[in-house]
Amino acid sequence: MTTSISSPDNMAVIAVKNLSFSYPHSSEIVLNGLNLDIYKGEIFGLLGPSGCGKSTTQKILMGLLKGFSGTADVFSQPISSISRQFYQDIGVCFELPALYLRLSAMENLTLFASLYSVPTLNPLQVLEMVGLREAANHRVANFSKGMKMRLNLCRALIHDPKLLFLDEPTTGQDPARARKTHDLLTHLKDQGKTIFLTTHNMAEADQICDRVGFLFNGEIPVTGAPNELKLSYGKHQVELIVKGKNGMVSSRFPIKNLGENQQFLKALKQSDIRSIHTLEASLEEVFIEVTNSVSQSAKTVKNGGKKS
Repeated sequence: MTTSISSPDNMAVIAVKNLSFSYPHSSEIVLNGLNLDIYKGEIFGLLGPSGCGKSTTQKILMGLLKGFSGTADVFSQPISSISRQFYQDIGVCFELPALYLRLSAMENLTLFASLYSVPTLNPLQVLEMVGLREAANHRVANFSKGMKMRLNLCRALIHDPKLLFLDEPTTGQDPARARKTHDLLTHLKDQGKTIFLTTHNMAEADQICDRVGFLFNGEIPVTGAPNELKLSYGKHQVELIVKGKNGMVSSRFPIKNLGENQQFLKALKQSDIRSIHTLEASLEEVFIEVTNSVSQSAKTVKNGGKKS
């Protein structure tokens, strides 16, 4: 069962209930009763290690994989009965770029734009959005991996879709460039677009996602806003680091009734304070705790209710 700490009070663009899937001729269950809602105008991050089923989930929701059980609705329509119009409303950015290497960036986007029956954006405008305008007439074969990923994002944006499926969107990008991509995604969200991204990069998800879900053993046991999850699974304490005679000294105080804690108040007045912060968990730590808890519960059920 999925535990949701918070969710926007608006329409679900994606609604998944009891979704299960295995690849043909394989006994391995990839998705096992997965439940998921993604709402209009939010960035939702599906987190987990490589091979856990993140990309499989997206492919089902794009209509690329059949043979699943359960229900999966996008734009309030069952994914099993989508029309051609569906692909006018979504943009897709796979982890491995699908581009024509012998063509220039401009030629690639012009070609992709011609495939849509809806009005498209100016290719130069889209290249400007990802910092590739100066490379518009350069052959894609000469692009770095990061540049190809940015051009791949342009391909997903060229027809101004309502919903974006992004798979590891900042692969191959240095921290400065990745931050600009994050800013772009936030800007697109502010325009009302819905973004569903998959990543194993917990720090990235923490920075840009409104909500995240952890995919483990084919299920999403926990979803929530990153800050709420970190506070919920963290230590309810404040760490105070001060400079003492023999170096830095760390002290921890409970958050509850912190303003009445005389030791804490004395330290604030008399110490050479160098750092003060709450001890919330990182998303990585939340993921580890959640997966350990699920694993332990599964072992308990397997052993007939006895803890192993």
